Amino acid sequence: MNSINKTIESISRKAAIIIAAILFVCSIVFFAVPGKKVSADVGQPDIPVPALSDVHCASYCVYDKTTGYVVLSMNPNDKIYPASMTKIMTCLLSLEYLDTASKIEVSKTALAGLGNDSSLMGVLEGEKVKVSELLYGLMLPSGNDAANALGEGCIDAFFQKYPAGGNTFNSDGVNAQYILDTLNDNKDHILSSRKLEAFACLMNLRASKLGCTGTHFVNACGLPDDNHYTTAYDLALIMSAASENPDFNTLISAPSHVFIATNRHRADAWSYVKNSNYLLYDPWLASKTANGTDAHLAAVVGGKTGTTSQAGKGLTIYTVNENGHELMISVCGIPQEYYFYTTMYLASVTAYGNLACWEADPVTRVVGTTGDYRWVNAPASQQPKYDPLVNPGDSLEDFGIVEATPTPEPEATVDPETEPEIQQEAPLQLFVKNNPVISGVIGGFMLLIMILNLVLLIRINRIKKAASKRARRLEAKQR
Repeated sequence: MNSINKTIESISRKAAIIIAAILFVCSIVFFAVPGKKVSADVGQPDIPVPALSDVHCASYCVYDKTTGYVVLSMNPNDKIYPASMTKIMTCLLSLEYLDTASKIEVSKTALAGLGNDSSLMGVLEGEKVKVSELLYGLMLPSGNDAANALGEGCIDAFFQKYPAGGNTFNSDGVNAQYILDTLNDNKDHILSSRKLEAFACLMNLRASKLGCTGTHFVNACGLPDDNHYTTAYDLALIMSAASENPDFNTLISAPSHVFIATNRHRADAWSYVKNSNYLLYDPWLASKTANGTDAHLAAVVGGKTGTTSQAGKGLTIYTVNENGHELMISVCGIPQEYYFYTTMYLASVTAYGNLACWEADPVTRVVGTTGDYRWVNAPASQQPKYDPLVNPGDSLEDFGIVEATPTPEPEATVDPETEPEIQQEAPLQLFVKNNPVISGVIGGFMLLIMILNLVLLIRINRIKKAASKRARRLEAKQR
């Protein structure tokens, strides 16, 4: 009997010691074991843009609107397919011929021919949408439906404001007779079934007036067509003209937009869209050339992207140099196998184009450079001193400053021995924070072990008592 008791006691002691040791070690590791020491600075290095020789595209053009000269280019007059960069012209004409507060009813013809591969705003037939909303749907999600609705709306407004034989007091200097003659058709038939063709007439007329010699449009949205083409230089000219309109600049600089309710979409926020021009979010990528030379880029105002399998990828953007010059930059025909490099290619052409502009006129006229406005993954020393430049033409006085921004001194090399450090949390602490579900399961398992240990101890204690009673009864019988 004594042997049994000793065995039970030995087992219980060993089980309790082992479980307690496991729990003790886990708690020590969890709470006390320090993680690896790391720097307080996230340490994002500068990411160099590709050299111009490594930019794979059909053509590019950097046009200095301030001087009227091209400062950098490759095949600027070669014919390319613009895809949705077409919408720069659609937006320009819509802002001129339409009241942004008015509404357009989306027609069946506006939605015809838009397949599953079309980028869409998401409007429906019979939907009455404010022009301002259609413009955001045009420029941010690049909606072909929005482009067609705006194109048709422009023709309705044009025939109403400038009827045949009426006034020609508009940027194109024509009235509806021009459309009648160009299409060789009558008003009723054009307004019933040929509005988008009529809108293309206005697009081509405006392109011609802007000096575009290599451009011909056949639609408002940029869907592929052999007769729908332009050049990198012409796109820069169109962007230059559009940038004269403050509403256009507001549209292209918007990072996102939330659509309001309509008669077909009954609730606000029925769609949320983001700008597809990624350089708008990280303009600092274009602040230096591949060899680290400051590009003197002051701001990326915004732009428009365009992509089809026939056209490849392209972007046309509007930037401002530190010397105050306004640059229109168009990169066209990036092949599909290089789509992932699109933003870096644009950043490269932007950096080298702005550097060329600066070298021709090295005078600081606006505050700071885009490099000063590097927010993403940036240490404190690189946080902006001033608000980012948004509107071209802002002067030093607009910022309450009368002197030019001094050139930042190179950052001193930090000695690892004296660099501020923080204590990283223990690995298990980080694991618990990042994996709450798994941590809960493990915690539950540990709790279960403790409960089982307690149950085991209780059962062992009962066995001992029962054995003791049997021993006493046996002794009583033997007496």
